[in-house]
Amino acid sequence: MQIKKTHTGKPAWLKKSFPKGGEYQRVRGLLSKAGLHTVCQEANCPNMFECFSKNTSTFMILGSECTRNCRFCNVTSGSPLSVDPDEPMRVAKAALDLKLKYVVVTSVTRDDLEDGGASHFVDTIKAIKATLSGDSKVEVLIPDLQGDIEALKIVVRAKPAVLNHNIETVPSFYPSVRPEAGYQQSLDLLRNVHTIDASMAVKSGIMVGLGETMKELEQTMADLFNHGCDILTIGQYLQPTKAHLKVEKYYSPDEFKELEKKAGRIGFKKVAAGPFVRSSYNAQDLFGS
Repeated sequence: MQIKKTHTGKPAWLKKSFPKGGEYQRVRGLLSKAGLHTVCQEANCPNMFECFSKNTSTFMILGSECTRNCRFCNVTSGSPLSVDPDEPMRVAKAALDLKLKYVVVTSVTRDDLEDGGASHFVDTIKAIKATLSGDSKVEVLIPDLQGDIEALKIVVRAKPAVLNHNIETVPSFYPSVRPEAGYQQSLDLLRNVHTIDASMAVKSGIMVGLGETMKELEQTMADLFNHGCDILTIGQYLQPTKAHLKVEKYYSPDEFKELEKKAGRIGFKKVAAGPFVRSSYNAQDLFGS
């Protein structure tokens, strides 16, 4: 079944009201003062006001310039700066100031670095664990590390609670959506996590609305499950600027419920599916569900 295109503006269920209160400005100010980036801000996430108002955010390390140019992503593409050795400790201090017990850390893709930034992820994980209380947890959302299993081992052996790597879309769309990435390479990364540490929770995410078919979505979900993915998120793609890929379909809340049921039938025990679901959105709740 080919999913029908939508030619009108955003539907009512994609309109969010801005939360009230001072926490949003406080969190924004804290991050700015610490010289930190968040994927919330850089990717123009629709949940940013809500998450900042709840005193939380997703830290983005290794700068704000990505070495890739994915056509769905609002993060700036360009020549990144050198790695900031003080960044891990600033992330840990900000997490402490925010009183976080569950910290989500992601990064831009750094193909210019020999290990893809794996060692910097490790430094950040260690800094957070050393700064926060003993029961705190870290979830990392990592790039594909160009398929380098040795770089992946570096991250996995630092013992994050969850290792997340987003598949993003169905394989037929990789040339247009993720031209510098590989579908099988991303699947292999997820499988290799359990090869390195069978006990680690593995997570991935899919965005919908680019014109994929339901059959393609079901196959992608099955591929993820068969490669060791434990936790799945499914959310609506939203076009960040006119220069990015257009939305071909707005999925209704009922359609997301159906996708969640399909994922459950495939075997996933932990699934979050909805218009505003993102890989890091309510990550602590999904991990503990």
